[in-house]
Amino acid sequence: MSARPPLSAPEALVCTMVLVAAADGGMSDREIGVMAGVVQTLPVFRDFTADQLDTATDQAVRLLREEDGLQHAGQLIRAALSPRLRETAYALACEVVAADLVQHGPTLDMLEFVRAELSLDPLISAAIERGARARHTRPEQGK
Repeated sequence: MSARPPLSAPEALVCTMVLVAAADGGMSDREIGVMAGVVQTLPVFRDFTADQLDTATDQAVRLLREEDGLQHAGQLIRAALSPRLRETAYALACEVVAADLVQHGPTLDMLEFVRAELSLDPLISAAIERGARARHTRPEQGK
């Protein structure tokens, strides 16, 4: 595991989103769109630019390609985020997963990994997941 500087909170949030988006082997246009949208709209990213998003995304992908990269990413994310921002990270991960039209085993496994790494309360996790599902339900699913 190579030494690397700690992540800022916004970088850790981006890294979390990249983890779940890349879990099935690549990031879809939809997932990238969700990530770009939250960076443009959420207060936690107020001073975070599109260039910083690109850089943080590239760094996260490189990190995941390293030996033990997933575990290292988990450590860096945990170290960068306060407990409240860990809930935000999980909510953003759920948004990325919910925005994808089909959730596969690897993506759901990665979401479980993120939940465990962030040491979230199970009830809070369930509420975050349900909220993301509700926001991304399509009309044909509501019947």
